[in-house]
Amino acid sequence: MNITLGKPLAVSDKGRRSNNEDALYPQSELASPEERLFLVCDGVGGAERGEVASALACDIFQSFFATFLEGIPDEHFVQRAVQYVETCFDKYIAEHPEATGMATTMTMLYVTPSSVLAAHIGDSRIYQFRKGKIIFRTEDHSLVNSWLKLGRITPEEAASHPQKHVILRAIQGSRHSVEADVEILTDIEPGDVFLMCTDGVVESWSDKDLENLLSEQNPMEAIKEQIVDKCLKNSKDNFSFYLVPVESIQKNGSFAQNVLTFLYSFV
Repeated sequence: MNITLGKPLAVSDKGRRSNNEDALYPQSELASPEERLFLVCDGVGGAERGEVASALACDIFQSFFATFLEGIPDEHFVQRAVQYVETCFDKYIAEHPEATGMATTMTMLYVTPSSVLAAHIGDSRIYQFRKGKIIFRTEDHSLVNSWLKLGRITPEEAASHPQKHVILRAIQGSRHSVEADVEILTDIEPGDVFLMCTDGVVESWSDKDLENLLSEQNPMEAIKEQIVDKCLKNSKDNFSFYLVPVESIQKNGSFAQNVLTFLYSFV
């Protein structure tokens, strides 16, 4: 099987904030259907250089993949990449003590020929849509989500809870080492769309709103613009996202089928 992507689309905007602490890889203008690795990170820490944390994470992750990946990445490889980023954070903070406390969330997609690896840390999300329905969504590493799972609050209360931005997991450095949640998604079909986004998008778009948007079968460019317009009107935070559409899937035939196809081409 060989997964072929359509044109990936991305936006990273400071919204109503004075600076943008989000980062993504690759940069939107450099994204192409041949890209395999996608990252969206949301820096936290404010004065502690959240924008540095998110940008460093994107840069170091892609460098680790480019340098050390042989074959197809698995969960172990992703955790090694996280540990490497943490070590690099340690070095940066040692050289820049004013950055002590910087941290970032992380979402990652890696598209293999037969699957999509999805990994995340924090409350930035990854969605997989099929015909307008969510068939996969990451689970936030947040205080409010932990209360929701325990039944202490309702989904309605969670949506507007004053502590909804408190996260329980973020990349900070080896003193606060974390692991990513990793899923290997093999249920992939042509027309599926992956959305990676920071909580600035989630602030404006509920799961139901996103399903309605993706069910309209509009071009990806129009979907991107609608997400941006609503975030500009309603989000108080930076907002960043990647739309990664699956264009086609070529299923490999058996050896005998391939031979017959080859011979038939001469008839």
